[in-house]
Amino acid sequence: MSDKHLHEKNSVTDLEKDSTSRDDLSVIIPGDRQGWLSHPLARSLLSWGVEERGTVPVPEEERMDTQYYKIFFVWFSMNFNILSFSSGTLGPIAFGLGLRDSCLVILFFNILACALPAYLNTWGPPTGMRQMIQSRYSFGYFGIIIPAILNLIGLCGFNILNGILGGQALASVSSNMSWDVGIVIIFIVALLISFMGYRVLNWYERVSWFPVLIAFLVALGVGGKNLFNAPPAAPASAATILSFASVIAGFVITYSAMASDFTMYYSPTVPRSKIFWYAYLGYIVPIVSLQCLGAAAVLAAPTVPSWNEGYGTEGNVGGLLEAMLSPVGNFGKFLTVLLSLSVTSNIACTLYSICFNFQVMIPAMSKVPRYVFSIVGTVIALPLSIVGAHRFYAALTNFLSLIGYWASAYGAILLVEHHYFRKGDFSTYNHAIWNVPGRLPWGAAAITAVLLSFALIIPCMNQLWYQGPIGITSGDIGFEVAFPLAAVLYIPLRKLELKYQNTQY
Repeated sequence: MSDKHLHEKNSVTDLEKDSTSRDDLSVIIPGDRQGWLSHPLARSLLSWGVEERGTVPVPEEERMDTQYYKIFFVWFSMNFNILSFSSGTLGPIAFGLGLRDSCLVILFFNILACALPAYLNTWGPPTGMRQMIQSRYSFGYFGIIIPAILNLIGLCGFNILNGILGGQALASVSSNMSWDVGIVIIFIVALLISFMGYRVLNWYERVSWFPVLIAFLVALGVGGKNLFNAPPAAPASAATILSFASVIAGFVITYSAMASDFTMYYSPTVPRSKIFWYAYLGYIVPIVSLQCLGAAAVLAAPTVPSWNEGYGTEGNVGGLLEAMLSPVGNFGKFLTVLLSLSVTSNIACTLYSICFNFQVMIPAMSKVPRYVFSIVGTVIALPLSIVGAHRFYAALTNFLSLIGYWASAYGAILLVEHHYFRKGDFSTYNHAIWNVPGRLPWGAAAITAVLLSFALIIPCMNQLWYQGPIGITSGDIGFEVAFPLAAVLYIPLRKLELKYQNTQY
């Protein structure tokens, strides 16, 4: 074995065991010198490979992981599941679009929206910071609490939707299993993976996509001929196209707030273009392919009796997939089980990032081990998934549209801060001040820019529950407006903040 490959293997093996070799484990959980980390159970969890590190930045000498391709599989597996499939069905179901128009919107707006989270993935190796910790250098120690809350809502929302879909698909293979039982099974599997942390999570994401690929290929093989039976659709209006686009953008752009959570252990010497393209392809390939397949399948369902029955009146996406696979008998039921478990890749990664958002939202919680919040996130999302299981489509449409607004403004502020004020210099993200409120930006400029941008975002909204005076004629252009407006507003506000705070980079 070459020295290079030996180094890579050792770096991955030792990555999560670094804390067990320390005499002062309080560097992993600040302030815990004689607390939980000294408990035998905590020591045992560390020795078993459970990741302890929460929001504490990774020092440069500990960023040793050189298996950069893993980030492709993290995002690929997270999005190669039935949630991507179901979000594609919204074009025809919620907005009345035909297959051609749905697929064009899916392709074009994903090409644009995937760029922001892919780019923020490149910030992990040079900073060694979680995404929300990086954001403190724009939003401040206390100001970042607001984005952390919004991100927590978004992450929990994704888990709820994934739990519903996975539970429906799992229950569809057996008349003796209810949706509720299926949802519980999905969350237990995802919790176990998330609890272990970075190393197990990366391993699972590298292998979980393959059975899902087999299942979708079989579905195409036995039912692909029916996808051409979609009835013709009425010509699409600009308003419906832009409203569907806001849903598509909301699906992927919110990954921006968790992007570097999975790249902070990578060596800072990695070319940033490599991380960008691994991440970008990890987003766009599964999302575009499955969203287009979802749009085609739901349009064809009324023309295929078994598909129409499986889909039902409640929009049972799992039932639709089970019906597509039914021609291969019991093997089809087995593949449906694999498809149901595909959502665990997304839920596990989301639970992982939820941990850090809790610790940023309430800084005192940094003393609580990371994996505890995986349990908390599960406890929150599980009952809500069960309650919302029969109102899936209304929840999905509203949720994906709404979360795109704040995430677009958030991403714009990070980019302006980094490139305009910090001149693209990652050395200005000083590890010594990551948890020192007085030395971080106040955050007033960032929060004010976001709030002021909503003065124009709200009139540009076009939701089922609210239609703004601009959005009602143009379609929903809220996320398109949020990005440039927040960026423009942030520049003078940040200059004013720097003048009074007297901070030097």
